[in-house]
Amino acid sequence: MTHEVPQQVPPSEPDLAGVRNFRDVGGLPTVDGRRVRYGRLFRSGHLAHATAEDAAFLTSLGLHTIFDFRNAADQKLDGLDVELLGVRNVNIPLTDPADGTEFWKMVRDGDLDQLRSILADGKGAARMSASYRSIILDRTAEHRRVLDALAEESLPALMHCAAGKDRAGLSIAVSLLAVGVERDAIEADYLKSNDPHRRYLVRRSDPTPGGTSPEVLELLAPLFDARAVYLETAFTTMEETWGSVDRYLTDGLGLTDETRERLRTRLVED
Repeated sequence: MTHEVPQQVPPSEPDLAGVRNFRDVGGLPTVDGRRVRYGRLFRSGHLAHATAEDAAFLTSLGLHTIFDFRNAADQKLDGLDVELLGVRNVNIPLTDPADGTEFWKMVRDGDLDQLRSILADGKGAARMSASYRSIILDRTAEHRRVLDALAEESLPALMHCAAGKDRAGLSIAVSLLAVGVERDAIEADYLKSNDPHRRYLVRRSDPTPGGTSPEVLELLAPLFDARAVYLETAFTTMEETWGSVDRYLTDGLGLTDETRERLRTRLVED
């Protein structure tokens, strides 16, 4: 497949009907004064509900690879991605299907008292921070696999999970750290997932107003928000475990100088 030459100007953001949280991470600044190339690395929520028009737009990007970080339980809930002609789909789960199955079932089906029991008094936010920490500690092989693929042949690429903010957000963050993007810029891009038109649509089995009452939505908010403290937990975990973010990349992920240089060549403007 012949892939299109990446755009070097900010593209207009598409209005996708069935795909949430889509964006190009091009334009983000690096610590050495350069910027990420446009048209090389994209992020979004899942593609299971993409319309024909959405699929046509995604195909027009000249994608080589779509990385789906969902597990089997996520795929069963939302469905498999639509297939795009000539695009490779790679599923690299960043969470175990059995991890939190009962928790997420209660999120969808539980009554107010049950939600209070698992989410009130900071428990929801604490769970999210713990999840970010776990992905950084336990998924080094998966992140190395993604970066190796990006360094070799997998660009342009789209990374997504279910909502496109947590697992995809961390994988995008790791990729951007590897090519020297400023941490403040990584955080600013991550927080865009809070924009109303980007947010994952909360699915509750209770169709009555009480099922999505203000208190219910407040209890659920930590799970569906992109919060700076979650991303900071990931950065802090890298620093506490490996000594620095750079050593996380070299020692934790095993990235060589050669691989990082290939990534910079492919992802960062000259």
